[in-house]
Amino acid sequence: MRNQADRIIIFDTTLRDGEQCPGATLNIDEKLIIAKQLARLGVDIIEAGFAFASPGDFEAVKKIAQIVGTEDGPVICSLARAIKADIEAAAEALKPAVHGRIHTFISTSDIHLEYQLRKSRAEVLAIAEEMVAYAKSFMDDVEFSPMDAARSDPQFLYQVLERAIAAGATTVNIPDTVGYTTPSEFGDMIKGITENVPNIDQAIISVHGHNDLGLAVANFLEAVKNGARQLECTINGIGERAGNAALEELVMALHVRRQYFNPFLGRSEDSEAPLTNIDTKQIYKTSRLVSNLTGMLVQPNKAIVGANAFAHESGIHQDGVLKNKLTYEIMDAQLIGLTDNQIVLGKHSGRNAFGTRLKELGFELSETELNKAFVRFKDVADKKKDISDWDLEAIVNDEIQQSPALFQVELVQVSCGSNAKPTATVTLRTPNGEELTDAAIGTGPVDAVYKAINRVVNVPNELIEFSVQSVTGGIDALGEVTIRLKYDSKVYSGHAANTDIIVASAQAYVNALNRLYGALQQQAKEEVTA
Repeated sequence: MRNQADRIIIFDTTLRDGEQCPGATLNIDEKLIIAKQLARLGVDIIEAGFAFASPGDFEAVKKIAQIVGTEDGPVICSLARAIKADIEAAAEALKPAVHGRIHTFISTSDIHLEYQLRKSRAEVLAIAEEMVAYAKSFMDDVEFSPMDAARSDPQFLYQVLERAIAAGATTVNIPDTVGYTTPSEFGDMIKGITENVPNIDQAIISVHGHNDLGLAVANFLEAVKNGARQLECTINGIGERAGNAALEELVMALHVRRQYFNPFLGRSEDSEAPLTNIDTKQIYKTSRLVSNLTGMLVQPNKAIVGANAFAHESGIHQDGVLKNKLTYEIMDAQLIGLTDNQIVLGKHSGRNAFGTRLKELGFELSETELNKAFVRFKDVADKKKDISDWDLEAIVNDEIQQSPALFQVELVQVSCGSNAKPTATVTLRTPNGEELTDAAIGTGPVDAVYKAINRVVNVPNELIEFSVQSVTGGIDALGEVTIRLKYDSKVYSGHAANTDIIVASAQAYVNALNRLYGALQQQAKEEVTA
């Protein structure tokens, strides 16, 4: 990855830091689905997880390394503390990858040293050097991060980075771990590193930052101007607290304003060569996929991928856009993969046309998955006259990319009205194949459905979020429902789409309960093993 001074390396940490967002927990299959899409998107490095953190994380990193880490695929990375056991786990999980990277870290700010690590600066210097060298003994590509670098003493930071590079680090990452810094400060920090670390030319400078003050993307762009060449980011900016720097915002800022950024990368100002390897037409699809699988909805006014990002309400704006899009749009919606919502399929469309269109949309399904999705497509087509690309996307995401089917919805029936008590009857198939039916009364039809489901499943939980949104316009539009449940301080999400929002609500709730139930089963197994 070195010798890439004229372009920006995109390091995606959606599957590691992004997954730490409350409620965004993903299972192994879901992580693999996202990893495959990240490869299609064109990211250079996928941080697949923290291999030592849990058996599930280890298996996820290993599976992604094996299936996505091909010769022409991205670098697959695992995070590891500056501890031998962590580094060994990362190395083992990454073995199947053609291109692997160990990313090891230790705190360097005085506040972390005093209250978290309880170590001296000299001890941290020695550990950083020793553990980078240890990681280097397993693979050539090693990244080192001085955690909380933005609040570290610059002179000490320079020392740590110099020792890490001398020990074999090929990338040094500068994290704004708590989202504290501002653009000018961050730019000066990167500039200081380029001027004061003697061997900095032997490594790529990377940046990682959180969005606590809403400045992560601005900080990164300023870092690029001062020598940073790798950006660590997540899809939709998901992550701990206020999230990470958003990949789509960084990539499109560099694309739209490349004439401004070209000189900072040693290019001529008018160069049209892309500054990243990202296929921008995959951005919207990737955003939707991550949103669906994590249950983290994208706010309508979110830059680049929000529902309103290319919408114009003002009459003046509408008039200008109709005459020339450039009057109020700085980029074409098609550039990020948004197309006019053209009708392409209907109930008479065959399996071949269905499969061909899915391939055109970027979906790579197995024969079994395609058959399953086609059955669902026919069912929706019987209820909805015309099927759009957005509908197809919702169908595939809902039918293929779901939580393990421990409980399955077999029947949902509701009775409600202005002068009636909302009543629901549900039938679920249990994990052992038995069908159980129960009924309940609620404050509304969805509440009644959820109470009936709870009576069948009998797993304690607290419903903390319920949201419904339309995939397309029209009375027959698919309704997408996202659910988030809380149990024992952990959050579990579920997602479903259906032309009947009551059915979608039931399916989304059961999907979330399946995640919760599966987690409880796994916990019970681990306790028995222990």
